[in-house]
Amino acid sequence: MSNDIEQVIFNVADALRVPVLILAIAALAFVLYEVGAFVFELLERRRRDFGRLQRAVGAASEAIQGGDTRRAEQAVSSVAWSKSMATTLRFIVDHARAGDAGDLVSKALADFDFRSLRRLERTRILVRFGPALGLMGTLIPLAPALSGLAKGDVAALSSNLRVAFSITVLGLLVGALAFAISLVRDRLYGQDLSDLQFVASELVTEP
Repeated sequence: MSNDIEQVIFNVADALRVPVLILAIAALAFVLYEVGAFVFELLERRRRDFGRLQRAVGAASEAIQGGDTRRAEQAVSSVAWSKSMATTLRFIVDHARAGDAGDLVSKALADFDFRSLRRLERTRILVRFGPALGLMGTLIPLAPALSGLAKGDVAALSSNLRVAFSITVLGLLVGALAFAISLVRDRLYGQDLSDLQFVASELVTEP
């Protein structure tokens, strides 16, 4: 009975070998895509400057007072560092003079924060998922490697150990890149929210 259970566990682990390797490669491809997107985000924000933000808000405020919402949207679009931020800025401008502007804008800012958190989740998951795949990919080939050692099959031992160590490195690489991206993005998105709060405080006036 005990041997049967052990055999089932061994078969399950062995069946996971290929899926784990495929998921590890997919995780590497995904984190490399995120690296590219992250570099683009950094380049977009290289023009971030508080003086520029003040000038944009001043121009938008004048346009709103003159009833020119379109010009106000164009003014604040120059300090939108992402599509989500641009959408929120347009919403602030469109509802800056509404009777319930405070509540509407607060909701828009909260939604922006939630969207930022959802964006961060993509790499935060990889921080744990990458090393977990690396550990599974390391342990699964060890069983056939030890079996090959017991049988004196050096080729099987070498092949399985090579897979085990390679997947470990890959998993750690995925986790390290994802952690670095998540750490810096957390600060970037916090600054985005701070900019939006400043715009809202300057433009929104309730009767």
